[in-house]
Amino acid sequence: MDPLDPLGLGEELSTEERLLQEAVRGWVRDRALPRLPGLYERGEFPPEWARELGALGLLGMQLEGYGLPGAGAVAHGLACLELEAGDSGLRSFVSVQGSLAMYAIRHYGSEEQRARWLGPMAAGEAIGCFALTEPDAGSDPAAMRTRAVRDAGGWRLDGAKMWITNGSRADVAVVWARADDGVRGFLVPADAPGLTTADMTRKLSFRASITSELVLDGVRLPDEAVLPGASGMRAPLSCLTEARYGIVWGTVGAARACLEAALAYAGSRVQFGRPIAGFQLTQAKLADMAAAVATSGLLALRLARLKDAGRLRPEQVSLGKLNNARSALAVARAARTVLGANGLTLEYPVMRHLANLETVLTYEGTHEIHALVVGRALTGLSAFD
Repeated sequence: MDPLDPLGLGEELSTEERLLQEAVRGWVRDRALPRLPGLYERGEFPPEWARELGALGLLGMQLEGYGLPGAGAVAHGLACLELEAGDSGLRSFVSVQGSLAMYAIRHYGSEEQRARWLGPMAAGEAIGCFALTEPDAGSDPAAMRTRAVRDAGGWRLDGAKMWITNGSRADVAVVWARADDGVRGFLVPADAPGLTTADMTRKLSFRASITSELVLDGVRLPDEAVLPGASGMRAPLSCLTEARYGIVWGTVGAARACLEAALAYAGSRVQFGRPIAGFQLTQAKLADMAAAVATSGLLALRLARLKDAGRLRPEQVSLGKLNNARSALAVARAARTVLGANGLTLEYPVMRHLANLETVLTYEGTHEIHALVVGRALTGLSAFD
């Protein structure tokens, strides 16, 4: 039995999917893992990684047309898994670029907007961000205060966005604002007068990721900046569903990395005259962790099959995020106990994953919100009203 794939899910993959997974795993192993402890400690994300990830074909990989790969759901998921096995910051960068910013432009943008941005963004030559969350509107994005008002020759935007991945690095921000006719999406270039950004530096999680606040103070935009196909909350929520799908897979990668570290450590750590891997309590922890990794992988694969068949529902993605984020966090916590005090250091990846997964549990819809989405699907009654 493969300790990291106890149910043999790899046998369910096509040759092309295996090759992609190996390519991403190799890049993470060779380019990212040697640098991640230091990057996490310093709170940095190397800007050159954007082009490298673009060269691998991972940015907007699931999108079609305009030179985009149009990869299947399993391939997309495997890429997210391997990236997050390195660090959540890697997967988050790719998710925000492809599943949020590029997805919004591809599905709701004009032909001119798609032609202008999608190619450079796929190559990692241009960076995008997705500005929806606000200081007082997290789980309830419909309560956003950012306003878009018709102005002479276009629009004026005023407001603030918080917790925006890639915010200060972005060449273009997909900004959601409330207009007289409902929520609208806008493409705001980084050099737009009135737009300022500030990085959030006092984070104890997602440190190898750039997180920013965006302030829009009288930002004036032409009509051509509006995403013409986006009207109402359905548009940004559909983008979030796409990104959450990647999280379902990514958390499997984080959990697998923690299991791998715990197995290696338990096999080499000697106490009372023998490796701790031979003790019953340690084996019970490892067995529970392996079961969690395997079942989460099965759930992710099932959602991928539904997605490829065009039958994946948002409530099912919520179920996947609810289960897999919670499960991965439990695996990381158990792995930390196997490593003891060593599990607290950056010499091992476990505490880094544990801290990151605390954020994953909360962002892209909190654990509680996804529980209520699933509860509404189960009962037909909404607890949000």
